[in-house]
Amino acid sequence: MLNSGHNDSVMRKYFNSGNLRLSYLDFGGDSEQVLVMLHGYMANARSFSELAVRFKNWRVISLDQRGHGWSDHPPGEEYARDDYVDDILNLVRSELGGQPVTILGHSLGGLNAYQFAARHSELVKAVIVEDIGAEIKADFSFADKLPFRSASLKELRDSLASVGLRAIDYFAESVLEDEHGWGFRTDLKGLQISVLQSNGVWWDDWLGSSCPILLIHGRKSFILDTNQAKRMEERRPNTKLIVFEQCGHGVHTDDLHGYYHVVNDFLTEKK
Repeated sequence: MLNSGHNDSVMRKYFNSGNLRLSYLDFGGDSEQVLVMLHGYMANARSFSELAVRFKNWRVISLDQRGHGWSDHPPGEEYARDDYVDDILNLVRSELGGQPVTILGHSLGGLNAYQFAARHSELVKAVIVEDIGAEIKADFSFADKLPFRSASLKELRDSLASVGLRAIDYFAESVLEDEHGWGFRTDLKGLQISVLQSNGVWWDDWLGSSCPILLIHGRKSFILDTNQAKRMEERRPNTKLIVFEQCGHGVHTDDLHGYYHVVNDFLTEKK
């Protein structure tokens, strides 16, 4: 059940960001404290469903970022860094009354979270960054090899395995079935443009905010290496690094219980 123990229901809502209609899940809660969750590439707002319901003392908002989930795919493939940051700004202003929020972001969402904090520090109380660096060299070229549609869900999962992916469950979370078969909600063509614009050296943004940041890293990650994670903690004041020794890039899926506890401890300390 999606709404296990957290309010009566999870509401899917929509808002406009520029010329796009974006979607988010509102997990409810009466709290004045708002926790915004931002997923990684090829995921969506529901990727955090099991995590979101554990934060009883927060109003949790999980965004389908542009080109993902139920949000629009930008017609001109607008996936610049500023586009993602502006989407968060529009969410906070139009849906959350412009109040300061805490942001939790995985991978792409982590980059967007710390860049938003650097550029709109007055709107951010604290940030949780899950397994993304200040220097990013991601390769999602495998997405070009994925079929537009597969005849069955099994065939779609097999296609993920055939391009060398190990985190099949993670990628299989964001699928849909339509009259053509099984495929991904993600804008796969736009993905290649977005990844190129996410890659780069972002130390100025990483160091550009002063709010508390919890950096969570899976030692077996294929995206962030432990040495860089340690440098990120050393170079930025008010930053705490937690390394999950047995986890890969998706710590929140590899160890949900442990992940929740370190995030909750961090949020409790920051109150």
